[in-house]
Amino acid sequence: MKRLAVLLCVGALACAEESPSVTEALPNTLTNEEVAQGWTLLFDGVTTAGWRSYNGEGFPRQGWAVRDRTLTVIQGDESDVAVGGDLVTLGVYGSFELKFDFNVPAGGNSGILYLVQEREGEEIWWNAPEYQVLDDAAYLAMDDMDMRTHLTGENYDLHAATARVVRPPGEWNQGRILVDGTHVEHWLNGEKMVEYELRSPDWEARVAGSKFAEYPNYGRAEAGPLGIQDHGHSVAYRNIKIRRIGETP
Repeated sequence: MKRLAVLLCVGALACAEESPSVTEALPNTLTNEEVAQGWTLLFDGVTTAGWRSYNGEGFPRQGWAVRDRTLTVIQGDESDVAVGGDLVTLGVYGSFELKFDFNVPAGGNSGILYLVQEREGEEIWWNAPEYQVLDDAAYLAMDDMDMRTHLTGENYDLHAATARVVRPPGEWNQGRILVDGTHVEHWLNGEKMVEYELRSPDWEARVAGSKFAEYPNYGRAEAGPLGIQDHGHSVAYRNIKIRRIGETP
């Protein structure tokens, strides 16, 4: 009996060493280290607190839902029509580090936007830079589409990435956005995708040659809410965490 007890104890210790901690295993939670570093959750996995419609006051009545501890776009049909519209945070952020997980279905399309401005009659992408979220393979297979600067992790329509590290539809990816003053970085699954300086001469030239040239407010805000794009596809998000830069935790 004593020998059996010892074996069970050793086996339990081995399992404990191989398994992640409860905090790491559960989505939408913060580790003690993250709390000490000043991270806060933007999504608790249960409610829609902290989010509202772009250019609106409340959370959309349709088109979005909390499902299986994820914040998910509810697809209305097989088209790209947005049902609920884009979401934005209640909080406003200037310099920050954002982490998030996303899961894209086959053919899915969405995005994370930052430094959002809200003006009546304006679409969110008219003014806010976008971290592209996409099923890359599906769109690359379309012969009539130029996907340069339009793939996952890229700065939409402005900066292309050289790395291709996105995981296939149905698998979770880890995104990260760093905005420190005018310095911006996009990361995907631990790899840096793009790096640029807002409003630098190079950035201004890229904007002038892009679809944003006709939108004078694009990328001009020094702070603003974060946004999640509803592109009509059932993309899921979780583990949305943010840390303000330059502020004491």
